[in-house]
Amino acid sequence: MTVTMDRQALWSAVDHQRAAVADLLASLEPAEWSAPSLCTRWTVREVAAHLTLQELRPRDMLARLPIMLRARGDLDRAIHDMAVARVAEAGDAELVARIRATVGSRRHNPGVTRLETLTDILVHAQDIAIPLGRELAMPPGPAAVAATRMWTMRWPRPFPIKRTLRHFRLTATDADWSNAAWSVHPAPASASPSASASAPTPASAAAAASVGTAGEVPSVEGPMGALLMLTCGRTAVLPLLSGPGLAQLTAALTPAAGPTRG
Repeated sequence: MTVTMDRQALWSAVDHQRAAVADLLASLEPAEWSAPSLCTRWTVREVAAHLTLQELRPRDMLARLPIMLRARGDLDRAIHDMAVARVAEAGDAELVARIRATVGSRRHNPGVTRLETLTDILVHAQDIAIPLGRELAMPPGPAAVAATRMWTMRWPRPFPIKRTLRHFRLTATDADWSNAAWSVHPAPASASPSASASAPTPASAAAAASVGTAGEVPSVEGPMGALLMLTCGRTAVLPLLSGPGLAQLTAALTPAAGPTRG
């Protein structure tokens, strides 16, 4: 189900989350800044630094060209290295101030849209809050918009977990949203694969095998925010979900969930 939001409402949601993240960060103890986030190999401090880099101008990107060149085409590494560089030049208080200063801004990085900016702040806010045991509300409406974007976009490249999740019916319990339009029934065993079909990953194969003989897609439900986080590869939210397909989904993701991106 596709969910949309007008430009003004979307940016208002971004502003609200930015202010909430800044307030949360301002309340952290020094040790919490160094704690692991939900992003693999990222600390809370590095995620916060990443959130100060959401409205770079072309000249700002040019200044970071050496970092991108050193990453040798690895976008995830380049993004992480840029956050590490920001940490080196800004203290914790300045990171908070820089995030707070973005409230009201309507700029986004070159090559992405405001939808990616919305997704970034919603997901990374939880990347910080969840492992610290802090509560930070994620509004269901904006989360549904972000999840729709994650299921329909081709660039930036989707998270690998989507290859597994597409074999499950995800339904929000607090928003009118599901991935029904993008979930698929595995091809019958007798069908011949097309020459262009890519080989399934172990996780996606396990998910496909979990579909019943009647061709029913296993159903999983939960809060919209948790479904967005799951779509972005954050399996830490699995305990927040329920439904007849949850055990199958957990089994499919456990061996090969893969790292989460910043």
